[in-house]
Amino acid sequence: MTRKVFWENPYLAQLDTEVTGVAGNEVTLAATIFHAMSGGQESDHGTIAGHPVREARKAGMDIVYTLDQGHGLAPGDAARVEIDWARRYRLMRLHFAAELVLELAYRQLPGVEKTGAHIAQDKARIDFVWPRNIAPLFPALLDEVNVIVAADRPIISAYSDEAAQRRYWQIEGLAQVPCGGTHLRTTGEVGRVSLKRKNPGKGRERVEIYVDDPA
Repeated sequence: MTRKVFWENPYLAQLDTEVTGVAGNEVTLAATIFHAMSGGQESDHGTIAGHPVREARKAGMDIVYTLDQGHGLAPGDAARVEIDWARRYRLMRLHFAAELVLELAYRQLPGVEKTGAHIAQDKARIDFVWPRNIAPLFPALLDEVNVIVAADRPIISAYSDEAAQRRYWQIEGLAQVPCGGTHLRTTGEVGRVSLKRKNPGKGRERVEIYVDDPA
C-alpha cells in the first residue's frame, strides 16, 4: 500500500521515497506526495526521480504513476518526488471554495442534486439538477462563503476509516464531509471567491468557482 503523505502534510512539495514496483512505464512508490485525481480534483503535476509523471491513477490502496519509456527505475531505487506546488496550492484553494459553495447550496436549495464536479487549476465547477436559473442565489451564497473565509476557521482533515482509506474534512459547527482530496489548514487561505453561472442543458445548472490570486 502506498503511504499517502499528501494527506499527512498536503503542504510538502518534495519527498524522498523508494520505488516498490515497476511494470514497463508504470511505477509504484513506498510513499508519495503526488495526488492522483480523486473526487473531481485533478492530479498533481511533477516528477519522480526527475522523470515527468504523465498520469497518476488509483489502483486499490496504491497509486500507479505512468512515466516515459526508458525511465530506468527498478524496485528498491531511491526516488525524489517533486510536485508543482503553485498548481497544488491553487487546486487546494479551489477545491475548498467549491466544497463551501456545495454545502451552502444544499442548505439554501432543499432537494438540489449534485451531478458532477471538477477542480482544475483555473477554476472549479459543480453541476446540479435544478429547474431554474441558479444565479439569483449567488449573492446569498457568497455572503456566507465570505463570512466563513474571513473567520479563518481551522479545517480538520482526518480518517473516518483508516483501513478503508476513507477521509473527511470538517469545520466545527458547520459540516463534516467525506472527501479524499488535499485540504487547506484554515478557511482564510481560500481568499476571495467569485461565481459564474452556466446552463449545460434543460433542468441543469453549472456553477463555476474562481479564486483570486494572492496579493
